Amino acid sequence: MIVGLKNIFSETGTISLFTARFFKEVLIPPFQINEFLRQCYAVGYKSLPLISITAFIMGLVLTIQSRPTMAKFGAETWLPSMVSLSLIREIAPVITALICAGKIASGIGAELGSMKVTEQIDAMEVSAVNPYKYLVVTRILATTLMVPILVLYADCIGIFGGYIGYNIHGSISLYRYFSDVFENLEFMDVFPAVIKTFFFGFFIGLIGCYKGFNASNGTASVGIAANSAVVSASLSIFIIDMLAVQITDLFF
Repeated sequence: MIVGLKNIFSETGTISLFTARFFKEVLIPPFQINEFLRQCYAVGYKSLPLISITAFIMGLVLTIQSRPTMAKFGAETWLPSMVSLSLIREIAPVITALICAGKIASGIGAELGSMKVTEQIDAMEVSAVNPYKYLVVTRILATTLMVPILVLYADCIGIFGGYIGYNIHGSISLYRYFSDVFENLEFMDVFPAVIKTFFFGFFIGLIGCYKGFNASNGTASVGIAANSAVVSASLSIFIIDMLAVQITDLFF
């Protein structure tokens, strides 16, 4: 038990130093703009097909599943508002972040882990290139920026999926549907949901980079780093979401 606690405190300290180094390096030039843009493309654009399909299905299924219950209580006209609020406040941010944790965090962990095992990171240091700034800072910044954009995109696609789901067993015009959506949508429904996605993106990138950058020797460690990155990033998303809901309920 003592050894386990020692390992936990040691890991916590290592992660804290790794995070502190990020905030130090991100402010010191030179800035790797080209690599940052390349990572934004890899994180954001290449995730669009998966996010599109998932978000559309979320909106479609949520509408179809909720319709009978809403109709039973004579509240079918509230269906567009209910679906949109559910997607924007909770479902779309969390599900999109989990998808990014599975796709992006594992990819970063495996990529950096393989570079660590094959000593490419050591070669960058010998070549007078700061591997932390080039590999870690750019990836964390990219995930912090792109995950909120992907969530907003998923909100739009999910709401449109709800419109398709509504018209499977009923009929409503696109204008009327979106009028009902925005009629009951307020700024404070969107703002907290968007803010927490920046933390989702930050921790997805941070954990993926940490696991890959600190992979041990051996090819097996690459798979371990990728798997550990997914598990840790997913757990951090749930913890952040729980804290965000409590803070939002307390102040708003």
